[in-house]
Formats: sequence, C-alpha cells, structure tokens
Amino acid sequence: MARKKANYPLLEGLEITTLAAEGKAMGRWNDVVVFVPMTVPGDVVDVQIRQKRRRFMEGYVVRYVRRSPLREEPFCAHFGVCGGCKWQNLPYDEQLRFKREQVRDQLARIGKIELPEVAPCLGSVRTQFYRNKLEFTFADRRWLTQEEVASGAPLDAAPAVGFHIPGMFDKVLDIDRCWLQPEPSNAIRLEAKRFCLDHGYTFHNARAHTGLMRNMIVRTASTGEVMVVVVFGADDRPRIEALLDHLAARFPAITSLFYVVNEKMNDSVGDLDPVLYRGKDHILEEMEGLRFKVGPKSFYQTNSEQAYELYKVARSFADPKPGEVLYDLYTGTGTIANFCAARCARVVGIEYVPEAIEDAKINSALNGIDNTRFYAGDMKEVLDDAFVAANGRPDVIILDPPRAGVDEPVIDVILRAAPERIVYVSCNPATQARDLALLDGAYRVEAVQPVDMFPHTHHVENVVKLRRRAAAGQ
Repeated sequence: MARKKANYPLLEGLEITTLAAEGKAMGRWNDVVVFVPMTVPGDVVDVQIRQKRRRFMEGYVVRYVRRSPLREEPFCAHFGVCGGCKWQNLPYDEQLRFKREQVRDQLARIGKIELPEVAPCLGSVRTQFYRNKLEFTFADRRWLTQEEVASGAPLDAAPAVGFHIPGMFDKVLDIDRCWLQPEPSNAIRLEAKRFCLDHGYTFHNARAHTGLMRNMIVRTASTGEVMVVVVFGADDRPRIEALLDHLAARFPAITSLFYVVNEKMNDSVGDLDPVLYRGKDHILEEMEGLRFKVGPKSFYQTNSEQAYELYKVARSFADPKPGEVLYDLYTGTGTIANFCAARCARVVGIEYVPEAIEDAKINSALNGIDNTRFYAGDMKEVLDDAFVAANGRPDVIILDPPRAGVDEPVIDVILRAAPERIVYVSCNPATQARDLALLDGAYRVEAVQPVDMFPHTHHVENVVKLRRRAAAGQ
C-alpha cells in the first residue's frame, strides 16, 4: 500500500530572522524553528513546508512578501540550482560576521570552555574566481530546472558538463559560466563539451554505467600554470588522443595534461593511476618564495591566496623559535611544515596518505629545506610515546585534521608529550570544539582567528592558539 502523502502547511508571512547552519536561514512559527534555504535575514516570505519534525520544519519560498534590505542580487545565473555559493544574496561583510558568530557559538556551546574574544573573520581578497581546483561531471542528460519544466516550452534534455545537483548522484546541471575558478577553466570545459558533441562522443550515464566521458578536473595555479585531468569510462585510445590533442592545441596554457581510465561503478579515482599525456607531471604553487609541487592527486588548499593568510596565522600562533621542535600533524603535502621550517630547529610531519608524504619530501627538497622529517601512516598508530622519544619532544604542535577532528588516542599522546603551545587549524569548528574540551584541563585557549577560505558559502576555517597552563603560570 502506497504511503499517504503528507499534507504539509503553507506558512504565510514568515519573517527570516537569522542565518543558520549549512547555508540556510531561519525564522520561527509558533515557537517552532523553520529553515528556509536561499533567504536572508529581513525577508518576509510565504513558505511551503516540505519536512516537519517536532522541533523544526523546513520549506521553500513560494512568494516574497517583502525582500530584506540586506539582500544582494546574485551574480551567477546558476544560483539556487547548482547548490554552491548559497550566500551570493548576502553582502560579504554579513557573511564574515555570521562566520565569526558561528565559530563563537560552536566553541562555547559544544566546547563549554573559557574563550578569549573571537577575532573578526579574516576575509578573502578575492570573492570570485578564487578556487584553484574544480571537478566537472559529464552526463548524457542535463538537469531540467523547475522553471523550465513549469514553462511548458519544448524541453531539450541535451548532454551536460557541470556539477551534481545536491543529493543526486545521477543528476548534473549543465554549467554555462562558473564564477569560482579563473580562466581558462570555463573555456576548457566548454570547448571539451563542444568537441565531444561535434565528434559523437558518448557522455556518462550514472545509472546504466555507460558512456565514454566521465569527469574533468582543472587546476589553475597562482603561478599561471594549468593542469587538466580528463577521466574516461573506457580505454578508447583513438578518441582519448583526439580530445587531448585538441585541448593541447587549443589551450597552450595547459602545462600538465593527464587522462584516467575509470571503468568502475563510482567516480572515485584515488585508487587509479593518472597517465601523463603532455607536459609536466605537476604544476607549481608559490608562497612567500617557497615553491610547492602539485600533482594530479595532490592536496593543496583550494584558495591559494587565502591559504597564505591562513598559514601566516598558524605560524604566528605557533611562534616557532630557533632550537625548537615542531610537530605538524595531518601535514598533507607538508605545506605548513615547510612554511615554518626556517624558524625552528626541526619539523616532524605525519600524514595518512603515502603519496602526500612523498610530495612533502619533494617540496622540502625543492626548496632546499633539510630540517624536516615526514612519516606516512594512520595517526593513531604512528604517533605514540615511542615515536615522540625517537623524534624529540615537541615544543609546539600544529594540528590540521580532517572534518572528523582528532582521534582521542592522539590527544592522549599530545597531552603526555606536553608541548608548550598547540595550534589547532580546523575546517569544522564543531569537532574542533569537542577536541578543545579534551585539551582544556592542560591547555587554555589564548586566541581564536576564523579565516574565510570559501566566500559565499557557510564554510569557515578556524585557527585556535593554546598554551600549556603550567607554562602560563596557572
């Protein structure tokens, strides 16, 4: 028996009062929280509820009764559909203000620890075309928007090259112009699509697992170098070579051209080997005179200019001194480690991904840095008391873990190692707050600096400086 469709209410005249998590905004209706995407504080809207729980509801706007004076006109034609850049309709100063409030709220509410004043969120100089990496997906049928379907006009379900619709693995929005990455990113994507359509290439169907064209990754370095990685669904060598030859001839700016053959059911290519077709096997990023090698699988902060500001904050909080030992945990490709190496005696980096550690070693050699040591492995297994004894007790530790935060056994080792200072860089203030509570008995928070790496989104990076309480005379 089919489940009866819920009869959700239409709320008329709901006032949006504040921003909320995950890029949403919210108001209250009879003391129940109502989340409404794509709205800003000050909007008054009629909302069709589509999800109802005891403590909250969520819906979408069917009519604007009054638009907020805060509201700005989104600059991207795909706003509200592709799922990215959800705060284009909000002034940048307001975005930064809320990110600061978000950090302060999560550290206080979840961590329940004593905090200094949270510094204003450090804004990004570039709020458009700031990303150095994007991944696009090929699909045999483009996503049709609600407006197109409702228009009654003839519908053209042509192939697409763009982004997945949020929460839909098999639906792709065809992108005309993306404002996230500088040229030649848009031009390369559009030309690849045109060439493939003109020459009869098949596009991927995620449900049937058919089609030659699957994905394209474009990296644009601050040095001007460009890397393109094209992912194909089969080893059709003549078609692969024809497309890559065309892209190389059409875009001389491409300095590194790879392809990957992915015949799996999913889009993950981390376990596949990219094949260098033309150019160098890497591109170079530069930061404060240091050069960093970025390969097709390398992790590098996706906002190059703002990464420099983030690392300057981390280094300033760490305050490494001659003669000191610095541990950089979750070091990635060793960017922070190499960035700090000149100011201390030795840097020890640990990272789970072996390829990243190899990049870290190469980056040290590339810059003539000889006081770094890098180790690959699960942090819980590598970092133990014996490791600390062998590599020297750290005077300062920099943590930059993934969104899940730091495993408790790792925190236990850190507490026993008892560095004078800890700097915690996080892309998730909620898990950061949880970990700070575990450190609170031995360390006090001295400074909190949010950094905006992703303008027009709800994401925020946060840097916290901690000092050992005994060292602080407490």
